[in-house]
Amino acid sequence: MSETSRDALRERASKLDAADPLAPQRGLFALDDGVYLDGNSLGALPVHVPARVQDVLTRQWGELRIRSWGESGWWTAPERIGDRIAPLVGAAAGQIVVGDSTSVNVFKAVVAATRLASLAGEGRDEILVDATTFPTDGYIAASAARLTGHRIVPVAPDGVPAALGPRTAAVLLNQVDFRTGRLHDLPGLTAAVHAAGAIAVWDLCHSAGALPVGLDEHGVDLAVGCTYKYLNGGPGSPAYLYVAERHQAAFDSPLPGWNSHADPFGMTPDYAPADGSVRGRVGTPDIVSMLTLEAALDVWDGVSVDAVRAKSLALTDFFLQCVEAYVPAGRVTSLTPAAHAERGSQVALRCDDAERVMSRLIERGVVGDLRRPDVLRFGFTPLYVGFADAERAARVLAEVLDEVPAG
Repeated sequence: MSETSRDALRERASKLDAADPLAPQRGLFALDDGVYLDGNSLGALPVHVPARVQDVLTRQWGELRIRSWGESGWWTAPERIGDRIAPLVGAAAGQIVVGDSTSVNVFKAVVAATRLASLAGEGRDEILVDATTFPTDGYIAASAARLTGHRIVPVAPDGVPAALGPRTAAVLLNQVDFRTGRLHDLPGLTAAVHAAGAIAVWDLCHSAGALPVGLDEHGVDLAVGCTYKYLNGGPGSPAYLYVAERHQAAFDSPLPGWNSHADPFGMTPDYAPADGSVRGRVGTPDIVSMLTLEAALDVWDGVSVDAVRAKSLALTDFFLQCVEAYVPAGRVTSLTPAAHAERGSQVALRCDDAERVMSRLIERGVVGDLRRPDVLRFGFTPLYVGFADAERAARVLAEVLDEVPAG
């Protein structure tokens, strides 16, 4: 490529960054001079979080100690923080509880979904699972099926409507495929699941914080998600569970811990579930991680998810254009759909010798990740990734590929 063409792309990136309404958000994060495109695995640290966590450690725990369960709001944190997440996934307050891991919440949701389905009658003994799902979802769903006497039916998301039937109890799907970045049709698939009389469970790990979800609008029954990717909650930050209000009275958790009891301090031998989203709680919440997440969510104040989505699509479009311009033909193939309606907020490129290529990219300050054997993943977090980052990443990728022989 000519230097003139490179200059044109750099100039375009500069103009796009100058016009970006979300550009000021970048200053809220602890970033270096590199290009961080792995926020779809671990979001960057918001700069104000360490001081907030220090307060949790030194004052709330160090000085107030046990009093902080009440005086510092520790006890109500799971629901309070759930209400902070709710607008980011299109849910009204009172339907999301924060706590446990994504895996634990998938287990709760899948088992509870089969129990909800059984209320409509017998004979529903199948759980449909996204055949391309993140492995843990499949492992958990298979275990839930064994425990509940159901049969697992793996199916590609676009094959779900044809696979649904009178035996379907629940369907577990990912809104965005973790390998390819493909965005699945949450509204259409949820409607198809309901038309078959089944319960729809969605995994939002790769969509929440990157695009509008519309849980309430589209009638989703149950949903789970992590908070350490696009929500920037920190490594191992707690996940969340969404239970639509219409299902809360019948939501029967397979993990009825003391925190979800109607009278948790009564210490009675018999379990009586609390009302509302509290039913999704299990045991004592991880307060330090939870309050770290609460602080991190401040970066979303005043931010429109629609604006995030618009920038996400513009960023990924621009990156793909730069890749096409810079990278020699045939060296990479995009697995991420070109159509906006089918794209999440990452670009996945198939590449020979992907592990060595990604290692070289990271050495040069462009941090993405890979999925073996041959997929380079680049996650675009609109709150802190800019167009100059996208241009630089594509340019460095081309330089690395010039050094790494084609397979």
